[in-house]
Amino acid sequence: MCLYEPSKKIFVAGDHILGDITPTIASWFDEWNPLEEYLQSLDKVYQLDIDLVLPGHRQVFRNAKQRIQELKDHHQKRLEEIIAILGKGRKNAFQVASRMTWDITYDSWDLFPVSQKWFAMGEAISHLKYLEEKGVIRKEMRQRKRIYCMNDEDGTKRQIPG
Repeated sequence: MCLYEPSKKIFVAGDHILGDITPTIASWFDEWNPLEEYLQSLDKVYQLDIDLVLPGHRQVFRNAKQRIQELKDHHQKRLEEIIAILGKGRKNAFQVASRMTWDITYDSWDLFPVSQKWFAMGEAISHLKYLEEKGVIRKEMRQRKRIYCMNDEDGTKRQIPG
């Protein structure tokens, strides 16, 4: 939940918009698409006339529209990265997460703390769900495991619909 005071143009963002880190948009269930909802909520907030953002973490900031665009660009790059990963073959969410780039100071996925792998997995799953609902990838069940692959076998549909 966020709060907006239009007369003072102050936006209490909580974890919705953070100034220099990205909020964790994670999913553990198939019932909803948290990344889709997050991107839609960013579009709603973008319409507000905001002078000051009070985030839940770190420093206050003033450039709300710029930061919203940076967050949207970040997720677009994540989606493109996952498409590139799955373009090389079928993978489960753990394998996808282990091949994504993370802004963390460990030399390899094997050295990530378990808690960081947990966050990474949740983010990977939310992005996979988004791509699945957009028809770019599909999920298959194999031996009770979810495997993700490109929806096209010939590599023609690699664009993410808006």
